[in-house]
Amino acid sequence: MSTRLFDRVIASKQNVVVVETTDISEVLAQFRQFALRSGQSVYQWQDDLGISSLREGDVRVPGSKRMADALRYILQSMHFGIYLFVECEGHLRPPNIGLLRQIGRAKGGNERKVVFIGGSLTMPDSLEEVTEHLSFERVMPQRPRLRDGRWVI
Repeated sequence: MSTRLFDRVIASKQNVVVVETTDISEVLAQFRQFALRSGQSVYQWQDDLGISSLREGDVRVPGSKRMADALRYILQSMHFGIYLFVECEGHLRPPNIGLLRQIGRAKGGNERKVVFIGGSLTMPDSLEEVTEHLSFERVMPQRPRLRDGRWVI
């Protein structure tokens, strides 16, 4: 796996990152593979399931099924972690916006990144100042094919 996406998330000056992609499953697979190989703390939040580890899928954080509870947990965590939220645009409303703003403004050594992954995410205006937007597209090697007697890419 290319660690470039992971490195770009870590290098971000913001604690809230939006990864815009048309290939959500590929982005999740890359984060999962990186978590397994590196041992880094990478988690995914899912509606009604809560926060779970990408390394040990059956390890869940109790009491994190609601997004507000998950964000409170992230805010109080004293450990490094990357928390992935997939296609959660419908959850970007109060009180979650306020909690995300708090996470976005948090400074200190225990780095926590909240990463939203989706097609074209629109963040509320009040979060834009604490959010960095990245894009990810998988580059598929193109094989030449024959068209009208000529090879084209």
